[in-house]
Amino acid sequence: MNIGIIGGGALGLAAAYDLLKRGHKAVVYERAPVLGGQASTFDVGGGRLERGYHHWFRSDTHIVDLVHEIGLGHKVAWIESKVGFFYDGTIHRFTTPMDLLRFKPLSLLERIRLGMVTVYLQRQKYWPRKWEGVTAESWIKKYAGQRVYDVVWGPLLRGKFGARAGEVGMVWLWGKIFLRVSSRKGAAGRESLGYPTGSFGEVFDVLAEKIRDMGGEIHHPVAVNRVTVEDGRARGLRYQFPDRPEESREFDAVLSTTPSHIFPGLVSELPEGYKAMMHNVTYQAAVLIIMVLDRPFTWAYWLNIADRSLPFVGVIEHTNFMDKSIYGGNHIVYITNYVGQENEMYHMSPDDLWQRYVPALQKVNPAFDESWVKERHYHRENAAQPIIGINYSSRIPPHETGIDGLWLANTTQIYPEDRGTNYSVKLGQEMSRRIAPGPG
Repeated sequence: MNIGIIGGGALGLAAAYDLLKRGHKAVVYERAPVLGGQASTFDVGGGRLERGYHHWFRSDTHIVDLVHEIGLGHKVAWIESKVGFFYDGTIHRFTTPMDLLRFKPLSLLERIRLGMVTVYLQRQKYWPRKWEGVTAESWIKKYAGQRVYDVVWGPLLRGKFGARAGEVGMVWLWGKIFLRVSSRKGAAGRESLGYPTGSFGEVFDVLAEKIRDMGGEIHHPVAVNRVTVEDGRARGLRYQFPDRPEESREFDAVLSTTPSHIFPGLVSELPEGYKAMMHNVTYQAAVLIIMVLDRPFTWAYWLNIADRSLPFVGVIEHTNFMDKSIYGGNHIVYITNYVGQENEMYHMSPDDLWQRYVPALQKVNPAFDESWVKERHYHRENAAQPIIGINYSSRIPPHETGIDGLWLANTTQIYPEDRGTNYSVKLGQEMSRRIAPGPG
């Protein structure tokens, strides 16, 4: 079969690679000038850096196995993480069980209760369907207590999901805890996270090279304008390179990896019922400012911000994870936020957003001064985080779209896992086998 794939992120590239390995043909079209989707990179200090921070957990076997398969296994590093928790003007260490026992904002009884709940959640094997109709807020309040919710989980849920935090399902929160704890080893419970030392960009470049070596095609930047449909079947794609007339090409099947809200604009013939499902999930946008500093900002790699008076939810200091020498000796810090498109910060210019952030950064580190900043970069991803509510499995659109030969696969259909490169690779491989079950 000859498959046209819309999207050159981890999902689309993994699907193309798997199809080609089994003797089929695959052609990938990517709108952006670079591959990798939400894990794409740009240059900083002579190194390649992800536009949005990325790492792997120990359970992320699909992408790690793929990286080994394409010859980059020697680039995979597992590094002990350093997690902090900013609350009441103080950065608390929050990496090991002992750190939790020392977390003074909660009473000793509350700390024990939080620890017991965490252990209980991590031991729930795949995946607790009994929680489908339960919100994370109600479950945590019931079993961990109101104070634990107010200090720890409530601020983090509101930081990630804003006014819709109360809608988030317990299955989503279980998944986050399960993955995080799966990366801990030993009695001390220290967490190690994975990273490709040549960047995610190198992974996608080598994967693209393998795809081309096997006879596949990858085209970017190119905009897919529509899926052509005749007699109820997908027949091909109409697409356009910059400064060129629109072109068309026929395929035996088409796989779209676009966000759900974009997909109906490509296929006017979608059945109304399927089209309605595209609006069942709302996305939070990720808004990031990346600081390139001449010195460290904190000691932590991953700093959760539990003070909701601050206008961001996390400070991710990449060079407390990877060596600063990769980036010309600079210190790399992501200031991360998740907002709905109705939020004023979504619409702010990078300079206005920066001015909003500076006083908050000085609350986290009172010594911080703008003179530390050598560069800053702004990135925004509109479809960063689907809001996973209760009874979500009943609202997931099927991969079959109702049009023969047309398939959809994106982050809204990765469940109960959350979005990420590992599960995108897993879904891409699964879609390859569903679209073209046998050898080519």
